[in-house]
Amino acid sequence: MSDEVRDDGYDDFMDALEEGEPYYVECANGHASLPPRRLCPECATDDLGEAPLAETGELLTYNVTHVPTPEFADDVPFVLGIAEFGDVRLTGQVRADSEDVEVGDTVSIGTDVSETDGERYIAFDLE
Repeated sequence: MSDEVRDDGYDDFMDALEEGEPYYVECANGHASLPPRRLCPECATDDLGEAPLAETGELLTYNVTHVPTPEFADDVPFVLGIAEFGDVRLTGQVRADSEDVEVGDTVSIGTDVSETDGERYIAFDLE
């Protein structure tokens, strides 16, 4: 028996990313959101559907981490960014050297696996 607990909304989203079919959640009132959830964070309706996520997004901001928490000490430096993909924004690790990253860069979205803890995470690649 596995000790892993599946987070259906998040894990389904990560599975879709890996399969090349990313999506966001949109309610009947047109509010878009990520991560996937059971209720719209704007109007609390449970009438939600999936819509395809844009293939590329714009990097709105980023941060270079040099001093991490102890469990990620071997991973620094790394770049975390927030990118806008159409109607939604996502946070992810930018797979690039920090000196190559600029606000306004076009990024694509995917997944990667942390060498430290083996967990999947959202990753951005510069286009």
